[in-house]
Amino acid sequence: MMKRRVFSIALGVGAAVGLSGAAMAQETYIPLVSKGFQHQFWQAVKSGAEQAAKDYKVRVTFEGPETEAMVDKQIDMLAAALAKNPKAIGFAALDSKAAIPLLKKAQAAKIPVVAFDSGVDSDIPVTTATTDNKAAAALAADKMAEFIGKSGEVAVVAHDQTSRTGIDRVDGFVGRIKSTYPNIKVVTVQYGGGDHLKSTEITKSILQANPNLKGMFGANEGSAIGVVNGAKEMKRKIVIIGYDSGKQQKDAIRDGSMAGAITQNPVGIGYKTVEAAVKALKGESLPKIIDTGFYWYDKSNISEPKIAAVLYD
Repeated sequence: MMKRRVFSIALGVGAAVGLSGAAMAQETYIPLVSKGFQHQFWQAVKSGAEQAAKDYKVRVTFEGPETEAMVDKQIDMLAAALAKNPKAIGFAALDSKAAIPLLKKAQAAKIPVVAFDSGVDSDIPVTTATTDNKAAAALAADKMAEFIGKSGEVAVVAHDQTSRTGIDRVDGFVGRIKSTYPNIKVVTVQYGGGDHLKSTEITKSILQANPNLKGMFGANEGSAIGVVNGAKEMKRKIVIIGYDSGKQQKDAIRDGSMAGAITQNPVGIGYKTVEAAVKALKGESLPKIIDTGFYWYDKSNISEPKIAAVLYD
């Protein structure tokens, strides 16, 4: 009888230890508040974050507003995530200034903030896991110049002028054209909120207003698809260069309607965001920027293993 009782006490202690161990594992909660959910890019970032969560034994959630125009909704999501008292938080800002008051609250509560994809105009984030968007867009400009014989008119359809990625990609592309290609003129830069339908209509109006246009740069997945669709609907043969990946862009490159695109490393962005949060919680020092890399891809290299690994459908 005594043996059975000792055994049951031991079992109870074991169960309690097991429960407290499980509770501890659950305690490291790191929500990621993204710019959106509608593009395959964000699904790829999410998969990288989830892989890191498994590897580092932490719990993550990943959410974003329905469209990348919903700054207020994203701010509400950030406020809700912080209200759950997470250990750390990942944040991809739609507006590089709007979130700063909430990020100050996180800082005051000693919740490390890891910026991803798009930084904020503040030194609150402990690091930012991102592509060097200026350099990547400058490469897009070099490719455009190559395809159009270094002269002529081009235009840009971008996603927004409030996020760091929107600003840096436009600056990178336009800046390189202005500094290096005196015979190329950027006739207009317009913004479609990353929505492919809105970007299609913008593209059509740009093409209508500029009959001599030789090329267009779509600065993210939705913008690039809009440019392809707009050019098709207007039956205009122009050089189109995109940014990001996704099935429609890959198909457009394979069928020749898009010359090529810049791809980021979205799985790597998600993974490095969670990894950085874990390191911050351990008190490890982090660089201000974690450069996750970018690549040019076109019909000639789209199937190469190194490129295929950073593309997504």
